[in-house]
Amino acid sequence: MPKNVISAKSAGFCYGVKKAVDTAKKLKIDNPDKKIYILGALIHNALVTKELEESGIYTVDELPQESDNAICIIRTHGETPERIEEIKKAGFEVVDLTCPDVKKVQQKAINLAQDGYFVVIIGKENHPEVVAIKANAALYSDKVLVINSVDEVLENREALKSHKKIGIVIQTTQTIAHVQEIISAIIPLAKELKIENTICPSTSNRQKETLELAKSSDLVIVVGSKTSANTTHLAQICEPLTKTIHIETAEELDNIKDLIQKSNNISVTAGASTPHDLIEKVLNKLRKGE
Repeated sequence: MPKNVISAKSAGFCYGVKKAVDTAKKLKIDNPDKKIYILGALIHNALVTKELEESGIYTVDELPQESDNAICIIRTHGETPERIEEIKKAGFEVVDLTCPDVKKVQQKAINLAQDGYFVVIIGKENHPEVVAIKANAALYSDKVLVINSVDEVLENREALKSHKKIGIVIQTTQTIAHVQEIISAIIPLAKELKIENTICPSTSNRQKETLELAKSSDLVIVVGSKTSANTTHLAQICEPLTKTIHIETAEELDNIKDLIQKSNNISVTAGASTPHDLIEKVLNKLRKGE
């Protein structure tokens, strides 16, 4: 049995995720006779998606043609303006649950584009949040680029050097260290550089707390979906410091019993899309030595 099991204070739903999940559930309660769809997962957590479907809120990749008496929820990551307009034209009532912090990034990208900056988005090209940010900026400028590595900075060296003004926004779930590397590579190429630090405060605080816990832990267990960017980043920042395991369910602890027994100090952290009851199951299982 481990001597010490500590849970990160910031583990679990951030305010944006909690608000989105609670709002979606209330929407179904208030509209029991309406069909409700989410275009893409509301948050990156399969357990939450299943729970919503059991309550009659269906996650789909494509909306059905029948839109009578139907609601379409825009997920926390946001959606492109063109897609939202298509949904409205198809006859769906749109309920936008885009995270407020993601909305801020979209607006900052728009502002940079309108002010004549070459807009650089630091993030994963195909992540839905980044797709939506890029689409919003692209309404006002064709000078928008997504970069997620120093190599990609070098690949776009000439394009970056050719613009007088470069403006940067950041995917909300990026790690500070990763962003610093990329910005350091861009600085020598820029004549004028404006950086909007759009990493969400919840993500930043969670990363800092997890980093501190990792320094004094024999083992860090990260709980949450492996498709969640902010959750996988938590695992990545711990791995250089201590043994780190990323799990999605409490049952997966059975696969690392030997490692748990050898660890005296265990820290548990979780991404912003991880339900608190799942974190509690993991903690209880660890503390009981099951």
